[in-house]
Amino acid sequence: MPGSIRHHVSQVKTLYKKILQLHRVLPMELKALGDQYVKDEFRRHKSISLQEAQHFLQEWENYAMMLQQQADQHMQNTTDQPDFGAHLTKEKFNALRDEQVGQLHELMQEATKSKRQFSILDDEDCKH
Repeated sequence: MPGSIRHHVSQVKTLYKKILQLHRVLPMELKALGDQYVKDEFRRHKSISLQEAQHFLQEWENYAMMLQQQADQHMQNTTDQPDFGAHLTKEKFNALRDEQVGQLHELMQEATKSKRQFSILDDEDCKH
């Protein structure tokens, strides 16, 4: 494997691990959803062009920086309800392909479901 490809693979793996590590600060339901989404996206983009890869990695780097800042703010201000994420600008939304809009819609539906796939039971609920 040539050096530049090896370096690129190393960058991708480092970013992937960093994002999953940052997800640890998210509420459990968002962490599970976020981890699965990241895994699917990185897997889906394994064999894209160099130009697409650069854009893909830049967007995920931006996400990681934003999440790191929000995690730091949350740690400093532990009394507030955690506030993670950001609004999608109109420009970024308009730049999405139809497939990406569909994925975004599915993600929104999953994130806003009233009943989650799992629930946390109190110890009292488990004692019969």
